[in-house]
Amino acid sequence: MLTWLLTAGALSIFGAAHAAQDSTRRLQILGPQGVNLWKLERLQEARSAHASSEDASQFRFNAQKPEEFKPRWFEQPLDHFSKSNSQKWRQRYWVNTRHYKPGTHGPVIVLDGGETSGEDRLPFLDTGIVEILAKATEGVGVVLEHRYYGKSLPVNNFTTDSLRWLNNEQAAADSANFMATVKFDGIEEDLTAPGAPWIYYGGSYAGARAAHMRVLYPDLVYGAIASSAVTHAAIENWQYMEIIRNAADPKCSARLQSAIMTIDRLLSHSSTEKTIKKLFGVPDLEHNDDFASLLQAPLEAWQGKVWDPEVGSTQFDEFCKTLNDAWGFPVASASELPYEHPDRLVPLAEGLAVDLSIFKYASWIKEKIVSQCPAEFTHEECFGTYNDSKFQDPNIDQDWRLWVFQVCTQWGYFSTAPPSYRPRIVSSLLTLEYASKLCRQAFIPGQYFQVPNLPNVTAVNALGDFDIAADRLAIIDGEVDPWRPNTPHSEYTTERADTILRPFKIIPNGVHHYDEYGLRDMSDEPQEIQQIHKEMIAFVLEWLKDWKAPQVA
Repeated sequence: MLTWLLTAGALSIFGAAHAAQDSTRRLQILGPQGVNLWKLERLQEARSAHASSEDASQFRFNAQKPEEFKPRWFEQPLDHFSKSNSQKWRQRYWVNTRHYKPGTHGPVIVLDGGETSGEDRLPFLDTGIVEILAKATEGVGVVLEHRYYGKSLPVNNFTTDSLRWLNNEQAAADSANFMATVKFDGIEEDLTAPGAPWIYYGGSYAGARAAHMRVLYPDLVYGAIASSAVTHAAIENWQYMEIIRNAADPKCSARLQSAIMTIDRLLSHSSTEKTIKKLFGVPDLEHNDDFASLLQAPLEAWQGKVWDPEVGSTQFDEFCKTLNDAWGFPVASASELPYEHPDRLVPLAEGLAVDLSIFKYASWIKEKIVSQCPAEFTHEECFGTYNDSKFQDPNIDQDWRLWVFQVCTQWGYFSTAPPSYRPRIVSSLLTLEYASKLCRQAFIPGQYFQVPNLPNVTAVNALGDFDIAADRLAIIDGEVDPWRPNTPHSEYTTERADTILRPFKIIPNGVHHYDEYGLRDMSDEPQEIQQIHKEMIAFVLEWLKDWKAPQVA
């Protein structure tokens, strides 16, 4: 997930393939600023004939299997819980039958598409976790697109009223209805649940769904695998950046902490506020919290780390290298000198001098972010967030509104500064008021629905929170996943035993749903990924040994 961490289907302006797949999550990290960056991405795509909405893994998938997985459609009710609403819509899904053998009681492995177009998940059907488990079990693989995302559109606009059926309860009911009634073209055997074993997989937000499905619909979901599952919804999510601060290269982290403290101090004085903004290339950006939000951009690249180099991003490491080294600086040894040592100071035109790391930070922001603002736009138009009208277009192409709506109504995860007594790598200007104001700007109260003042996280946490558990529910997390504080592997909960019946696993040095990715030849994967995939195969096979078809009355 949940990167407002930001989830998925556009070419990232940071050049990170996985960050592109998780672009929705940028909205979560950067709040209103994330919407501006999303809009810049769309603008850049429109201006480039070669731009694409697919990430590197999707390119590889298309090159190998352009025709095998064709979309299929399943009819769903718009509102599962209202007898007076008879509206229907079509949900998109894809099927992998490479390994299916009739009559063998192989499972159906269904992957929840989560907060993105289902097309972005097709690589997992081809070489990733769905293919891996379907091959090992002689089962059928499925990717199920989430309501409102991709082409699974139940409405014709994204107004507040039209979005009122976009919630955790309706999405879970979609999956349950699908499992209980779907008929797969080309397969005569009845594979509906509970007559066939279904293994539900999800990563991030969809990982929480996988855990919830095992709890809410135990008769349909025989087993579930919740990867990087954010089962704890929270109003504020400052812990996200804490993981990065502690896991990053220590020198980079220390430089970043010092730089942010200095920048905050300079922003607090009218005599230096303009100077520091000018250094970062946005002298006319009016509000300091917008500027502070912009500075988070390189940090979101941490979540773009993936063990597969064809998919993963190296942007965070490149940013740290920029921050740490003294390339091009007159004093060659400056990279080893302490912060604000006289030999590290860079004089500015206004008589101010800043540490080399701030100068490098500014260069990165100007090159990677500010340069993407088209010449015909002001920086306020590109990066300012105080013009409400910028965020009120309800047209169907404004799909950034979808995950933001879910955040504003049920999930939270507003990216704020940590408590004042803790070290930080983000500005103290990132308050809850600033991070959450997009909810009020984007979603004007409708006739039938109004976004609450703060999201109702209780609706999510009531399903188990940190302690969610069940037999045949596997919990898998990455050691340095910035979403780990919102998962059952959080430091705020107790350690559990790792058993076959209730697997509880950490991937060493893993970031976000690392187990979801896979290679055609598993032996080509890094050792820790091979290991987790072998363990997943092992516990699913053990689960299936105990499956018995329900007795027909």
